[in-house]
Amino acid sequence: MFDVEEIRQDFPILKKGIIYFDSTSSSLTPEPVLQKMLEFYHNYRANVGRGVHRLSQKASEEYGKAQSKIANLVNAESENEIIVTKNTTEGINTVANGIRWRKGDKIVTSILEHHSNYIVWLRLKERYGVEVDVVMPKKPMVHGLLDYADFERTIDDETKLVAVTHVANVLGTISPVKEIAKIAHEHEALMLVDAAQSVPHMKVDVQKIGCDFLAFSGHKMCGPTGVGVLYMKNDVMGEVEPLTIGGGAIEDVDVDCYTLNKTSKRYEAGTPPIAEVIGLGAAVDYLQKLGINNIEEYEKQLTKQMFEEFCDIPRVEIYGPKPEDKISILAFNVGSLNSHDVALALDVTANVMTRSGHHCALPLLKRVIKRDGLVRASTYFYNTREEVSKLAKTVREIAQNLTK
Repeated sequence: MFDVEEIRQDFPILKKGIIYFDSTSSSLTPEPVLQKMLEFYHNYRANVGRGVHRLSQKASEEYGKAQSKIANLVNAESENEIIVTKNTTEGINTVANGIRWRKGDKIVTSILEHHSNYIVWLRLKERYGVEVDVVMPKKPMVHGLLDYADFERTIDDETKLVAVTHVANVLGTISPVKEIAKIAHEHEALMLVDAAQSVPHMKVDVQKIGCDFLAFSGHKMCGPTGVGVLYMKNDVMGEVEPLTIGGGAIEDVDVDCYTLNKTSKRYEAGTPPIAEVIGLGAAVDYLQKLGINNIEEYEKQLTKQMFEEFCDIPRVEIYGPKPEDKISILAFNVGSLNSHDVALALDVTANVMTRSGHHCALPLLKRVIKRDGLVRASTYFYNTREEVSKLAKTVREIAQNLTK
């Protein structure tokens, strides 16, 4: 297991007395990642795949290495299955806008989804007349646990795509994506996994899952903002048109015609976020050095502690399953208080940063939680047991003030 106090030295913001429990929204970025990006700007600042001079060659080499690291992280067959995007949302939109839809096609998703893996399908319903079936969690629904048997009943031969979150961003629940993918393929449907909340916290293997698409973001896994990844299985690339085309995406162009590159480069038109991709490669190195399994195990301990310390706080309502069925997210409300007021009180009185509001999951809050918002505290490997206790202690004080 790693040394948490030693790790924290890589995150200067933590030296300022900040307690950061908002990593589900965006993680902190360690110094080695920032230094790797500065190395690009200081030493070989040039475009990739555009020149034969030494700076361009070095930039292209580092860019390619980063893509290989990302491919290895999720066990893709090669970097050709790794498409650079600006975030998870763009990856999902690439798939949504690239498939040739027909009226009567069906998409299956769940009520747990982030808006980015929900409204894109509703727009297809408006545009092409596709059907969108939404699977609800099993009872009690506030636990947010999906039953693959419900997908078995919902997915049929008209289903063209199943799009499901791997880990729900509000409740932290882990979806049975491997089983759902198997059902989808039995009906010759494609499988898309929103892995924004899973890749940073647990081992993700696209081959074991059996998905056709998997999208995630750099900024949630110690990488920079503005860069994400869409894994696209080689076998299905011919079924998805690029979201944008232009320089770098072509194989040949003539006066009245063009031919797109047959590799994943067809999806990466224009100059990519070079420094950000190199930074994401460094973030992958950082996580791999710590050990993804070590990160997952440590976070399980924090999740269990956080759940247990919150369970006996009066007037606090917790949403989501028990610790063994989720990653390190705790969603809660304090009495009738507005979630933003609770988050602000945590910040002002204890320097604790949490997320509040609807968390880009309004259907879940309206139909399952039945509250306008909630507070979400999310941990990462740089958090400590002492910080968890301070969070619980401060929430207890806020709850006690309600009764005075």
